[in-house]
Amino acid sequence: MPITKHSFLVTDPNDIPHVMAEAFYLASTGRPGPVLVDIAKNAQQGTMTFSWPPKIDLPGYRPVVRGHNKQVREAARLIAAASKPVLYVGGGVVKAHASAELRELAELTGAPVVTTLMARGAFPDSHPLHVGMPGMHGTVSAVTALQQSDLLITLGARFDDRVTGVLSTFAPHAKIIHADIDPAEISKNRTADVPIVGSVKEIIPELREAVRNAFEQSGTPDLDGWWAFLNNLRDTYPLGWTEPEDGLSAPQRVIERIGALTGPEGIYVAGVGQHQMWAAQFIKYERPHAWLNSGGAGTMGYAVPAAMGAKVGEPDRVVWAIDGDGCFQMTNQELATCAINKIPIKVAIINNSSLGMVRQWQTLFYEGRYSNTDLNTGHDTVRIPDFVKLADAYGCAAFRCERDEDIDATIQKALEINDRPVVIDFVVSPNSMVWPMVPSGVSNDQIQVARNMTPEWEEED
Repeated sequence: MPITKHSFLVTDPNDIPHVMAEAFYLASTGRPGPVLVDIAKNAQQGTMTFSWPPKIDLPGYRPVVRGHNKQVREAARLIAAASKPVLYVGGGVVKAHASAELRELAELTGAPVVTTLMARGAFPDSHPLHVGMPGMHGTVSAVTALQQSDLLITLGARFDDRVTGVLSTFAPHAKIIHADIDPAEISKNRTADVPIVGSVKEIIPELREAVRNAFEQSGTPDLDGWWAFLNNLRDTYPLGWTEPEDGLSAPQRVIERIGALTGPEGIYVAGVGQHQMWAAQFIKYERPHAWLNSGGAGTMGYAVPAAMGAKVGEPDRVVWAIDGDGCFQMTNQELATCAINKIPIKVAIINNSSLGMVRQWQTLFYEGRYSNTDLNTGHDTVRIPDFVKLADAYGCAAFRCERDEDIDATIQKALEINDRPVVIDFVVSPNSMVWPMVPSGVSNDQIQVARNMTPEWEEED
């Protein structure tokens, strides 16, 4: 029970049909979540007369879908009065299939939009209202927009610590509108001035109409000064990377080229660590459900099995598992499942021969004491393991890319193979780091774009 949305124990075989129906209903409604059905051995072997339940009857489980009208109107009033609003968009918008509704609300308000790690693609990266991903490795424009805002319109997000930094210093001047289908999330971390419980699929259109009415009564807010400030940040601190000095490829370049050559119709799945952050930063997401990630669960080894599921669910799309050499070794045996069942995913191993994110912290905060982070997978004459040999043993097409000039051709070769899984061992620099960065335990105001460099900005009048 502590790690599932609900748990059933079935000891009577006659209970199996209605328990399974209830389990799927619980898992897929309200805030989606895993449900355990534990069927005892005697129930598995017993006999029963099958009958599917005509209706689901779960007393006490009534997820609220529509927002409270009074709260929606109050939220619209705050939006009409705000001079520095931000739409803070979380993964709940993706789960609710509410991206089209979000875009309509954003374009009506003219407010900047930030999309969290779990919400990448909920709002198109190319849209002029999008100012980036917030968080520990978010863009300067997105992190600063939240910090300097006077109103956060929070939709399906949970104010997690990776977004807020030190909670007491997060968005200190902002009033909070918080819409979420899970009432337990409302005011859990940051007290909401206007709490709205319900599905954002229903709430966003209700809010849009209320905002339209508020604008008709009080006029559309002037956000020109706010946008001048944010656009200056976007221009001054764009995402980028420093070329490695060791002659090896920049991992950011590899990931950017995968996204550029595959395009927005692909599906991109990442594990956990540096490659995860670079995949969130350097691939352009234009649609929801193009990005799959374990988010706050922090599940190393997620990429290969999740990509396998995505390819079965969307067989006509190109599916990339962007993995690290550490993550990949936790679930690479699932390549056998892919090969046997003809599930042609493409795996890009961003092989920096180390547990990169831990190594980054050891470099920045532990004076380069590299304890148990070197993996010996990519930069020595003896590779343990040799990923090309491993992939070949699993029945996959396998390549190694060690030079910048071979990156595009290797990716293109992978895109042309669709009859079996493809694994590419991209040998990249172990010295590349994820920037920007908000170090743990400090305010988001101390975001760094490189080591010991903090952006300076003047808060607008």
